[in-house]
Amino acid sequence: MRLQTHCELTFLIEIPTPFILMLRPKNGEHQRTISEEYLLFPSVPAVEFTDDYGNFCLRLIAPIGNFTVFTSAVVMTKSFIEQHPGGDFVEIQNLPDNVFKYLLPSRYCESDRFGEMATLLTVNQHPGYDQVQEIENWLRNTIRYEPHSSFLHLSAIEVNQQQTGVCRDLAHLGIALCRSLSIPARMVVGYLYKLEPMELHAWFEAYVAGRWYTFDATQPFKKDGYVIIGYGRDAADVAIYNQFGPAVSPIRQSVSVQMA
Repeated sequence: MRLQTHCELTFLIEIPTPFILMLRPKNGEHQRTISEEYLLFPSVPAVEFTDDYGNFCLRLIAPIGNFTVFTSAVVMTKSFIEQHPGGDFVEIQNLPDNVFKYLLPSRYCESDRFGEMATLLTVNQHPGYDQVQEIENWLRNTIRYEPHSSFLHLSAIEVNQQQTGVCRDLAHLGIALCRSLSIPARMVVGYLYKLEPMELHAWFEAYVAGRWYTFDATQPFKKDGYVIIGYGRDAADVAIYNQFGPAVSPIRQSVSVQMA
């Protein structure tokens, strides 16, 4: 599946402001970037680095005035979401070293607080993929997905209390429930073809049967068209932008995903 992604963000900057941007699609097992464009208006010096999770990041100082970031990419993705009903739980001693960090509680995923709840939710499921599938189904049927309802990052505990949230909130709760069962889980941010309403998106992956699988409780059924920008333990690791100093938010934002 060949997709064209576009993202444009414009900020009104009052003082020179350091930024870290994370907007370049990843190359890996699930996708391959064919071409891309990354523009800054006005143009400023920028340095790219790879963070601890392998995500592409850009450091810069935004000047006073309107500052626009434009990215575009053509990405080849898989034309289906792989599933593995019955896939086995991976014993802790057999997990790869780089997966262990996705077992631990993190800022927005307090997995140490969900053990009893996760056990009750999945009591009749085969350990592994089927447990995660049951968690995804429970999220979809229980937590009300409301796009644009919040710009604050909520923790899994807060999402469970209010029973509603945006895509990253449902992902936080799903991750916490998985980790409480000793199933590694991580946050993913990126794009989703035919997402309604169209915006940048978040979902989660769980490590079972020796590999990562995609889960997204915001969608009524599994669909193709995911483009991955970054992985992390939770939203704190995968912000598309971090700025330092007086808080700024985009005054304009445009996102699109089309067949290329």
